[in-house]
Amino acid sequence: MTRIALVTGANKGIGFETVRELLARGVNAVIGARSAERGAAAAAALGTTFVRLDVTDAASVDSAAKQIEAEHGVLDILVNNAAIGGTYDGPSTTSLDTMRDVFESNVFGVVAVTNAFLPLIRRSPAGRIVNVSSEVGSLTKMGDPNDDLWQLGALAYPVSKTALNMVTVQYAKELHGTPIKVNAVTPGYCATDLNGHSGPRTAAQGAQIATRLALLDSGGPTGAFFDDNGTVPW
Repeated sequence: MTRIALVTGANKGIGFETVRELLARGVNAVIGARSAERGAAAAAALGTTFVRLDVTDAASVDSAAKQIEAEHGVLDILVNNAAIGGTYDGPSTTSLDTMRDVFESNVFGVVAVTNAFLPLIRRSPAGRIVNVSSEVGSLTKMGDPNDDLWQLGALAYPVSKTALNMVTVQYAKELHGTPIKVNAVTPGYCATDLNGHSGPRTAAQGAQIATRLALLDSGGPTGAFFDDNGTVPW
């Protein structure tokens, strides 16, 4: 039976490339996109379908879940990729409005989408939830003066990804003993709209780890954090 996947924020960048990778592996991957126009264009480019989904809008999330249920009846793979970057201000100059905006998309949006789609994922014989985090969410790496990330002083985005990592752990704990596996991944510093295309890696390279975790077999891990090279420290 063909697996059904939904990738949020997938009309461009890493999300788009994740859909491409999943389609190439025989998965019926659906593009989740806030813009109907861009979502339709991306779906046409990849030969798949899309659902309008704004992770910060409860009505949109609910509507998307109902659409996937009506069209497929189940969801095997959810890749929570949609995110925003916020500003690069340091802690003392970051506004609360910026923090709220970033958390709305990067943390609360993930919880809203996961909760809305979890009943459909429970219908899958091997449900997989992949949260696209970042290495900047690693307390170990960010707090190490000898790590390259030590120089990064931004507040909103890193803190949101640290919170997302805990979200990942807590869902994995709740779903322990079920066929559902929940993991976080870091695609690395990829050239996307999020960073003004300044990263040294391509979006296609960044999509590899999300794809790998989305297709885990039954013996695979849950409640962990991965990059291309293996486990990333929390």
